[in-house]
Amino acid sequence: MVHVDYKKIITEFCRLVLGITFLFSGVVKAIDPVGGVIIMESYFVAFGLTALNPIALFASINLSAIEFLLGLCILMAVYRKITTFCMLVFMSFMTLLTLYLAIFNPVHDCGCFGQAIIMTNLQTFLKNALVLMPASVITFIYYKKMTPVFTYNVYWFTVVFGYLFVVVFTFYNYYHLPSIDFLPYKIGVNIPQQMSFPDDAPQDIYHFVYEKDGKKKAFKPEEAPLDDDSWKFVSRKLIKQGYLPPITAFDLYDENGNNVADNILENEKGVFLLVSPALEKASDQHIDEINNIYDYAIEQDMLFYCATSSPPEHINTWIQNTGAEYPFLTADDVMLKSLVRANPGLVLLQSGTVLYKWNHNDIPSEEAAATVIEALLNPSIEKNKEIDPLLSFSVSFILPLLLVWTYDYFRNKRKKTVPI
Repeated sequence: MVHVDYKKIITEFCRLVLGITFLFSGVVKAIDPVGGVIIMESYFVAFGLTALNPIALFASINLSAIEFLLGLCILMAVYRKITTFCMLVFMSFMTLLTLYLAIFNPVHDCGCFGQAIIMTNLQTFLKNALVLMPASVITFIYYKKMTPVFTYNVYWFTVVFGYLFVVVFTFYNYYHLPSIDFLPYKIGVNIPQQMSFPDDAPQDIYHFVYEKDGKKKAFKPEEAPLDDDSWKFVSRKLIKQGYLPPITAFDLYDENGNNVADNILENEKGVFLLVSPALEKASDQHIDEINNIYDYAIEQDMLFYCATSSPPEHINTWIQNTGAEYPFLTADDVMLKSLVRANPGLVLLQSGTVLYKWNHNDIPSEEAAATVIEALLNPSIEKNKEIDPLLSFSVSFILPLLLVWTYDYFRNKRKKTVPI
């Protein structure tokens, strides 16, 4: 009779759940480090720690690195005892934190999976309390039942390589643009379409509260006592949220307070938006490239604006420091940060469609600008195929681990090493 070790099966399953979840969480945070900074700052504000805002980027990068590294180590069963202990401590803290968030709701987005998967605070707590925390306890108790992928000799490489890899990957996405855009303004998206409501879209469901003789009662819309003067309307209560479009508003205001968004979205020639949520914090290292694009836009009779949420005094300072001649528009800070993850970033629109986005570090040079932009504006022109950075990083991550595993496997065939 074959003996089945159910404890081992359950432990290995928990190991997979934790490893995949933490790897995914670390990767999506590394893809969008600017989004991580926004989440960190929201936590600092909620807990009265705004003095820590300057280290928000450092905290964001290291949180994604720690999660990625924990996921990698438990998936590979590297340093099993210390890894499972660290996982247990981490999940204990996160479970208590998300319980607090679920009860008091100081922040609306916990950011556990970045912008890839948005969960409510209650959903996040239930995920931690019912799945990840029990899995952490099981792997900690039965860590010896996890089968290592490597021998002890190469554990160090897995840890060092995993940490350095995710940090480099995070900085790549920070100094360029996210390898995957999880936000509504993706390249190829038509903004007016993203703001529209389908004909069959579910509508908001409200109940209307009326009062009579000191007693309040909620009515469905069709049952409201509109013709009964003895009932007095009190309030309207949202019962169920209807369809919410991916983009709820796209407003851009000129110096006179006029919303010019429709003119921009309807423009067929092409519009450049230099996006800077905060001009006082914007990088001015690539002003020449930006001004070259502005000159190109003028030559081609295209529109060029700088969209910002900064006040007039910061706009004037930017003009004085950079010699900017383009007009400025003001917009909501959140919208601008969603439009492009850079400060500044450049967006090319045509008929309301996002044709392309650049981090200021990647804006085409004067020599290449015309060729690049004409290819984007004219679909008939063949575009240069670029290697997907996410694919490149995936290969760069998997290949070294595979080579080390091959080396370790054949080395271990000659000399057995007992894992600890």
